[in-house]
Order: sequence, then C-alpha cells, then structure tokens
Amino acid sequence: MINPVLHRQRFGLSLLFTLVLPLLAQANEPLPSWNDGATKKSIIEFVQAVTEQGSKHFVKPAERIAVFDNDGTLWGEQPAYFELLFAFDEVKRTAAQHPEWKTTQPFKAVLENDHAALAAAGTEGLLKIVGATHSGMTTEAFDDYVKTWLSQARHPKTGKPYTEMIFQPMLEMLDYLRSQNFKTYIVSGGDTGFMRAFAEKIYGIPPEQVIGTTFITTFQFKDGKASILRTPKLAHNDDGAGKPVSIDAVIGRRPILAFGNSDGDLQMLQWTAAGPGKRLMGLVHHTDGKREWAYDRQSHIGRLDMALDEAKTRGWTVVDMASDWRRVYPFDPPSTEQVQ
Repeated sequence: MINPVLHRQRFGLSLLFTLVLPLLAQANEPLPSWNDGATKKSIIEFVQAVTEQGSKHFVKPAERIAVFDNDGTLWGEQPAYFELLFAFDEVKRTAAQHPEWKTTQPFKAVLENDHAALAAAGTEGLLKIVGATHSGMTTEAFDDYVKTWLSQARHPKTGKPYTEMIFQPMLEMLDYLRSQNFKTYIVSGGDTGFMRAFAEKIYGIPPEQVIGTTFITTFQFKDGKASILRTPKLAHNDDGAGKPVSIDAVIGRRPILAFGNSDGDLQMLQWTAAGPGKRLMGLVHHTDGKREWAYDRQSHIGRLDMALDEAKTRGWTVVDMASDWRRVYPFDPPSTEQVQ
C-alpha cells in the first residue's frame, strides 16, 4: 500500500525540481538576455577559446583586454546624446550667472528651446555649450553636478533615470567577461569625468578604466586646499582615430575584444583586429524601433555606415538588437519570442 504522506512528499520534491532546475540552469547560463543564435554563440565561443587552458587561442589573463564604447553601446543615445542633454540642462541651471547668454547664440537657443537655431549652430555651437558647462570648476565639483543631474533628470520618452537606460544584454556581457578574467574598459567620445560619475555604479567599471575626451586640467592650491581645475581647452578628442591613440597611451595593450555601435568606433575596431591571435570585434546595430530606436546610415546620432560595411566584409560580429536581444533595458520584461 502506498503511503499517502510519502507520496505527497515525493510529488512535492519532484515539482520543486521541475520548477527550480531550469531557473538554476538559466542563472548559470552566460548572457541570459540574449536569444540563442549565431551572435550569442560567437561571443561565448570566443571567450571559451581564449580562456581555456590548452587551447591554441589561449590568452593570458593579463592580456584579456576588452574595450567598449559607451553611447549607443552600453546605454542609449536617442533622442540625443545624454551628455549633451546634461549640458543643455546645465546652461539653464546656471543661466542667472551669465546674463549675456540671453542674447548670445547658441546659449540663447538652449534657453528658448529653439531647436532650429540650435541645429544651425552646428558642431561648433555644441562645442561651445559643452565647453561652458564642463569647465571652470574643479573635478570634484563637476562630478557632483553630474551625479546631481543623474539623480534628478529623466529620459524624455521613457521617464526613467538615464542610469536605467542601459542595455541589459551588454551588462551581462561585461559581467561574463569579468568572470573569465577580462579587464573591461570604456573608450568613448564622452567626457571622461562625466562617465566616471556613474560608470562604476552601473557598469562595474572603475574610474581608472574609463577613457574619454578630456579637457586640459591644472593643479591649484588655494586657501590651504589642493584641487584639480578643469579648463575650457580640449586636451584629447576621444572619437574616431582618437580612440586607438588613447588605448595605446592609457592601457598600453592592444585589446582582444572591442565593441562599438557607430562609425566613430571604426578605428578602435580596426586597431583591435590588427593584432595577432584570435579577436572579436562587434557592433551593436540599432534595429529595434519598437523597444528602442531603429537607425544606422542616415542618423545624425550614432551614424553606422562605413563601420557596418567593414564589419560585413571582415566577418565581425554584428548584434541585431531586434532579433538578438530578449530584453533591451533592465526594466523591460524578457521577450519570449524574437522581435521582428
């Protein structure tokens, strides 16, 4: 005769294993927010090849350098670069200290939300805005301004803090690489100080591994206090060809993995590809107009044209956001089907 109590216990254990084991498997699976397919497979196979002892592609941990662009690669960049939106808000916040801005372009355009005049100001005008809002203060003060803005500002489409507009699949990739003794760096056209204000908290990348555009700084000792002053003069533009230059100067090792999303990342990928041994070069292709934005060759933000052509020619990994990612942002529910 079957003991009903024992039977219920066995049934309960069976049900528990049925529910829990898949969850445990998923927890141990790398890149859970990536759909199974060629892209996910290429990343995992690359990591396994360069980290497995005895593999002909084995790379010593000290040489496992991975570099990532930030805007459009690790977090969003639409409808405008987030750092630029910060600069616009800083113009408005500090306008009372600069009465001349009411009649001086491009600041007048920012204060009046005149998008046509702002567009007419072009790159030169935007650089003036960035220079005015990113300099003339100590590095500590700038860090405080950025952190305050990030704690208060919200994305115009989602209403989420900008620090939540990060790509969950890329967070998983960073974690996966670090679990395999990779050292992960940000190499971005964004201001180094701006990115350092949040990179460690949301990406797990410490400030010494954040490389970006820099302004000339000077040491000052005033009223018994030492500080570093940010001046308006540009020291290095970390975009395009500036990226491999800064990688060589700051890291001193050629990466074996590089990820970007635009033509501004092309030279960084070329520099990575030019080294010996097995390497992975990747592009995040923004193809998802439903969950994010769809843009590439004709976009004024994050334009992906020449780099996309070279990626296809040279067999680099191109992430199709719509089909390769089950989830875009951490706050998104995971998709059970590929988004077309």
